[in-house]
Amino acid sequence: MGGVTTVTTGQRRRPELAAFLRSRRARVTPADVGMAPGLRRRTPGLRREEVAQLSGVGVTWYTWLEQGRPINASPQVLDAVARTLRLDRPEREHLYRLAEVPFEPDPERPVQTIGPETQGLIDALDPRPAAVYNSRYDILATNPVYRDLFLVPETVRVAVPNVLWALFMVPEDSCPVVHRERELPLMVATLRSWYGRHVGEPVWEDFIRRLSAASPRFTEIWASRQVVPPGPRVKTFRHPAVGELRMTSLSLSIDGMPECRIVVYTPESEEAREKVALLRERRERLWPATEEAAEIIRNWTKKNPAP
Repeated sequence: MGGVTTVTTGQRRRPELAAFLRSRRARVTPADVGMAPGLRRRTPGLRREEVAQLSGVGVTWYTWLEQGRPINASPQVLDAVARTLRLDRPEREHLYRLAEVPFEPDPERPVQTIGPETQGLIDALDPRPAAVYNSRYDILATNPVYRDLFLVPETVRVAVPNVLWALFMVPEDSCPVVHRERELPLMVATLRSWYGRHVGEPVWEDFIRRLSAASPRFTEIWASRQVVPPGPRVKTFRHPAVGELRMTSLSLSIDGMPECRIVVYTPESEEAREKVALLRERRERLWPATEEAAEIIRNWTKKNPAP
């Protein structure tokens, strides 16, 4: 009985890497990279030796890479090839994964601009409170019922549209989240799970430093180094006008906005739904305050990468 040949993941990726590089090379013309077209070409796009020259690597090495041979590639060399082949961010990440090199995204300021489609979506979720958060819990957009529930005078006075800042800086009896001692460690653990992607980045380090200086409790929880991913949870909130409401939170990713998510809160009971309706009825009387809070969010997200 013959033996069984096992094909490793790396062996499967190499042919895909070869085909991907050939396809990307074929779409780049000499004019795209500032080269004269030269004599008639048998195939479209750049030649292998041209890619090697423009990338600053050896012709033999690049040929072996494009042939899918098991050679090692450094991030610096892959970046040079990616620039020559004019790869966009998703294509560059794809190249790294096929070459079995850990992909480290460029340090970026988290996306702060919310398009009308996303804003329209969260507005349409009414009567469910909904907001857009980035991975630092910055509040990038809200719908009116979210502002009804969470932007009470105490959180508005914090004047920093960030969920963690609001929850750590308001007095406990004014905090919109009930069971704060249970909920805040989970939120900080979620923050740390995102922080692992941004260690050393000035914006993130400054955020952690400032919140640590402002809140000894945050410092204590942060030092525990607990890590959890975001996920659905049942939480209890309070509002001075209607009392406590149990809500289920659900996070939805947004295409084209890495590390941002729509968080939707759904009332757990008929009583909670009635309380949300009462808050909506009060909106006309409270309109100046809620619109002022919304304007704080809009202005802050335009000007500041982090509190």
